[in-house]
Amino acid sequence: MKKFIAISALALTATAGTAFAQDTACIITKTDTNPFFVKMREGAEAKAAELGLKLMTFAGKYDGDHESQAQAIETCIASGAKGILLTASDTSSIVSSVKQAQDAGAIVIALDTPLDPATAANATFATDNFKAGELIGQWAKAKLGDAAADAKIAFLDLNVSQPTVGVLRDQGFMQGFGIDIKDPGRYGDEDDARIVGHDVTQGNEEGGRKAMENLLAQDPMINVVYTINEPAAAGAYEALKSLGREKDVLIVSVDGGCPGVQNVADGVIGATSQQYPLQMASKGIEAIAQYAKDGTLPQPTTGKDFFDTGVTLVTDQPVDGVDSIDSTKGTDICWG
Repeated sequence: MKKFIAISALALTATAGTAFAQDTACIITKTDTNPFFVKMREGAEAKAAELGLKLMTFAGKYDGDHESQAQAIETCIASGAKGILLTASDTSSIVSSVKQAQDAGAIVIALDTPLDPATAANATFATDNFKAGELIGQWAKAKLGDAAADAKIAFLDLNVSQPTVGVLRDQGFMQGFGIDIKDPGRYGDEDDARIVGHDVTQGNEEGGRKAMENLLAQDPMINVVYTINEPAAAGAYEALKSLGREKDVLIVSVDGGCPGVQNVADGVIGATSQQYPLQMASKGIEAIAQYAKDGTLPQPTTGKDFFDTGVTLVTDQPVDGVDSIDSTKGTDICWG
């Protein structure tokens, strides 16, 4: 039995004069529950409706469900899809499936998470995830001031496979905080004494809580917590709160969804880097439509190997030298 989750197959009626009215596109996300991917799917659906594409949407059962994503690509190939938008759970293992889709004539565009290697996709529309991590690292370092030299830092990452988005955010935070990152293509090789350790969260609240508990068992005096995303940050906060430590630990994150921005306003998260999934998806659908029309491949942002869809630091505790917006403005442009 196929294990992918086919969320919808949305057949859309094209407007008069649309040359590629019968063309099909697919979007395959890591899950269908994380608000980030929900908004991404909504952006793809809206743009597909506007451009007259038939859109098929799929998601894994959980973050890390590679098998379901590979099977979804098979379905897209069988359906004759002209293009696939993909947020890969396993950025290297999925490459062979991506190649099969390309050989079948489809353009494959990575959203948010670059493939490994990034050139395996025809294009990538994403946040500059290294910059996103760097911004929260710079903020945390400035917020602590002289105390940053003696910080005790917990890293709540995504999963064991170290997908590219997790590495980029983790390593960006370290560089922003002033940690020697050694090999920027992986985390865990650093020797900075301020690092208490790394644990995995699967990008959800329960995982964040468990990971935080594990790292607190190693060092109960942790005072800085990097988190892969805001659901993991919410879980970390609950673990700290159970010990009465929620007021004296800085938690930083990445996403910028409305629940996360509210957590900034409520003091749960000190700062988060806001990204824009709707723009990633809508730009990706535009690229598929153009490819279906005349075979044109998208060209990345000047000076980068991907299309940079932007990132902004959101905090109600601004620091000198790090540009940011407050939670009120972050709420005006948040998603989810």
